Amino acid sequence: MNRTSGAILVLSGPSGAGKSSLINKIFNDIGSTYFSISTTTRSKREGEIDGVHYHFVSQEEFKREIDEEMFLEYALVHGNYYGTSLGPVKKALKEGKLVIFDIDVQGHDAVQNRLADITTSVFITTPTLEELKKRLLSRSTDSAEIIAKRLDMATREVQRISEYDYLIVNDDLDAAADVLITIAKAARMKIPTQQINEFVQMWAL
Repeated sequence: MNRTSGAILVLSGPSGAGKSSLINKIFNDIGSTYFSISTTTRSKREGEIDGVHYHFVSQEEFKREIDEEMFLEYALVHGNYYGTSLGPVKKALKEGKLVIFDIDVQGHDAVQNRLADITTSVFITTPTLEELKKRLLSRSTDSAEIIAKRLDMATREVQRISEYDYLIVNDDLDAAADVLITIAKAARMKIPTQQINEFVQMWAL
């Protein structure tokens, strides 16, 4: 049975676990993809580009888009909104692409609720909380207060790893990338329940 539509790969994990580095490392090895760019109300960090790293909007604009049901999922994190616009995702799926999400556990819940049939999920984290703290401090992009919030959030998110299909402990970037490539290729093979039922009905004819 061949897939005729796309699939979804959800990546979650603490900020600082290396999700972006892994995505960049595997991007050319997993076929036709669409990386879902989140919309956010937080301020741009140095070096970030609107439309490349995030779509940066005001709180008012974000709330208007919530009212217009333009998000697949959205969440309020550390006082800022983050969300995934639905239109580009639908288009990419129709084109048979693997849609990659880098979203938190709340976003994962929302995607599973609406698109579980074609979704594969991976939780990516550091070996320990102490290692995560070291990485966040070495980035020098967040205040001490924000880092403390990120560590607190990470501690709570790790408790929900069992809700994901796979766990990758990113203590070696190359090894973690190899595992993620394997998972991404398998994600493309996931067949929606409707297609399976259609196959079963036709099989004995």
